[in-house]
Amino acid sequence: MKKRPLLVIIVSWIFIVAGSVGLVYHTLPLFQGQAVDMGRGGTVDTLVISFVRVLAILAGVFMLRGHNWARWLAVAWAAFHVIVSIWHTPFEVVMHIVVLLVVVYILFRRASAEYFASP
Repeated sequence: MKKRPLLVIIVSWIFIVAGSVGLVYHTLPLFQGQAVDMGRGGTVDTLVISFVRVLAILAGVFMLRGHNWARWLAVAWAAFHVIVSIWHTPFEVVMHIVVLLVVVYILFRRASAEYFASP
């Protein structure tokens, strides 16, 4: 069994918690007869947002299990949020870029690369 780096554990759990909290936050209104509406229809938007949240949970869980594809999914998830934040304030764009850079650094540093390397 490969030793799991502490920073990988922390990032993984952040993805799991962020995905879980976001999933509950965005699906709860759907069960109350409301939905997030970004122009395409509330239910469709809620399902798309929920799918993105599930991807965060999957990335976190499978990073804890040492799957290399999961760290790439986590990076893609963070990059997606940088793209989506372009329609927000400049501060939010900068913060999403910082988060992306931190995630990339943590998941691709030497100890993490060894952990995610195939056995």
